[in-house]
Amino acid sequence: MIKNIAMWSGPRNLSTAMMYSFASRTDCHVVDEPFYAAYLSTTGIKHAMYKEIINDGVVDPKKVIERCINSEFNGQQEHSIFYQKHMTKHMIPSIDRSWIGQVCNVFLIREPAKVIASYHAKDQDPGLSDIGVVEQCEIFDRVCQKTGKAPTVIDSWDILNDPKKMLSALCKAINIDFQENMLSWPTGPRSFDGIWAPHWYKSVWQSNGFSTPSQKKPKVPDHLLDLLDTANSYYDQLKGFALKGNA
Repeated sequence: MIKNIAMWSGPRNLSTAMMYSFASRTDCHVVDEPFYAAYLSTTGIKHAMYKEIINDGVVDPKKVIERCINSEFNGQQEHSIFYQKHMTKHMIPSIDRSWIGQVCNVFLIREPAKVIASYHAKDQDPGLSDIGVVEQCEIFDRVCQKTGKAPTVIDSWDILNDPKKMLSALCKAINIDFQENMLSWPTGPRSFDGIWAPHWYKSVWQSNGFSTPSQKKPKVPDHLLDLLDTANSYYDQLKGFALKGNA
């Protein structure tokens, strides 16, 4: 039986590195942001490369959902784990969320100051809907209501601080074996990267594992301080549930 793992995060959250980590397992197939095309097609938002993303992806969210719960992406049949990298902001109200209870859900969080500072380098004026913290809490609450317990939460800072310890704790929490392969990956683009990768993934392409976390305090521009305050309130809701490394 295939284990479907949905990893829910906002952008600039270590999400691509985590996808690369799981792709390094011997038993895992990954998919990169399967709802991206549907999100852009439905909202009309013009992200970088939006035309290419829409043309390359699946724009019908019902078809994406079917593939996520039935493990119907190319190559998955050869593996026992199906890792889905999801952006929480893609789950707009018009996209059905009831399917989420049929997969193993994990929530990848990151201190909002780091997220906003990183996102600002690509977009000078991000808003709350761009970083996905509201949707992340909504999805978390829905899983809690559906299952009667809190799903797994892991903080990107903790992963960078001790990758082996935290990935081992994560694997234990979701009932899979940890593999040492998860700690490294080849440099350069990967075949499963989304078509948008050239715009967003260049720094990850230069890596071959999890980098040492920066001790430098992120600089958030003054015009984004209100956004930071609001984002922190959502981050704090999930931070208390984060794995401590001894799950």
